[in-house]
Amino acid sequence: MTEPAYVAVDWGTSSFRLWLIDRAGQVLTERRSGEGMLAAAKAGFPAVLRSHLAAVEAPDHLPVLVCGMAGARAGWVEAGYVDTPAPLSAVLKQAVRVPGEARDIRILPGIAQRDAKAPDVMRGEETQLLGALGLDAAGEALICMPGTHSKWVRVTDGTVERFSTFMTGELFSAVSRETILSLAVAGADDAEDVASFKAAVKAAFEAPAFAANLLFTVRSRQLLFGGTPAAARETLSGTLIGVELAAGLSGAMPQAGVQLIASGQLAMLYRLAFEALSVTARLVDADEAVRRGLSMAAAAIWTK
Repeated sequence: MTEPAYVAVDWGTSSFRLWLIDRAGQVLTERRSGEGMLAAAKAGFPAVLRSHLAAVEAPDHLPVLVCGMAGARAGWVEAGYVDTPAPLSAVLKQAVRVPGEARDIRILPGIAQRDAKAPDVMRGEETQLLGALGLDAAGEALICMPGTHSKWVRVTDGTVERFSTFMTGELFSAVSRETILSLAVAGADDAEDVASFKAAVKAAFEAPAFAANLLFTVRSRQLLFGGTPAAARETLSGTLIGVELAAGLSGAMPQAGVQLIASGQLAMLYRLAFEALSVTARLVDADEAVRRGLSMAAAAIWTK
């Protein structure tokens, strides 16, 4: 069996992912759990990490590289930020070593936009950007990174110039559970209603100022004209994503279109949304991007 070279960890707010990686950058073993920052803060970050390291039988000398919310102020050890305009190469140089641990554990910094009119922060996404674009990226890129808090990032020649965060995923969860629209989507099955989703994306994209009104029509349309809970859910989802895209696509479009860094259900939804608007979007798998980014950072830190 190939010997491991290091351990890579993507430690999010609600999720934990660990990979045992060899010198060629290949995954030897993978672990996933719901022990994100919120759970680890209660159980203890060292204890959570050690349990997973033991499960994959990681040797005691093996270094660990972490990205994500473990480096937040409320995380394990605050890793700080690289300020915009932020060269992605700077992320590699500012990893913080966790004190008091015999094992060499480093946490990558996030990126901060210290603009009083548009303050913003990211943690974890900078590593996906690194993996998706590389250190030698040339030209302009517009990147969409869907999630609980979606990111839209403009990168020029490998430097993050500006970015914006949209609470699209969190809003969908809150609105679908805590408002009157919970009645419209109650009992929705797994059936997809692509037509309803695309129509909602287009309507919200064309009139984002009417977002609050469009959301209410999810309920009023169902009351007056019928429709399934699944159609209501897809309309709600499409409306929120359409509003996000109206802002994300409001600037100049690079010649290559949009790079979509996503996986799973979110990748499918956003591809449909871009398709509804006839926007070219190239998909980059989010899991592969973060692993590549961690591999690049590990090589920069530990390869002499």
